[in-house]
Amino acid sequence: MSKLQLIIVLGVAILLGILVVQNRAPVETHLLFATVTMPHAFLLFIVAAAGFTLGVLVTLRKTAKRSGKQ
Repeated sequence: MSKLQLIIVLGVAILLGILVVQNRAPVETHLLFATVTMPHAFLLFIVAAAGFTLGVLVTLRKTAKRSGKQ
């Protein structure tokens, strides 16, 4: 891993740590018919993970369609 990549990874990790520390307060989230109370940081993590997963799935699907057409 190059030094630039290491610096970027450390920077993102530090920013993530700051985000978690600042968002520890519980929030109520309404999911269809249920109300769930969880820390704001955990909710942010769930949303980010869902977005990342969706992005990976869309990319894999587009890649599979391109390789099938050739």
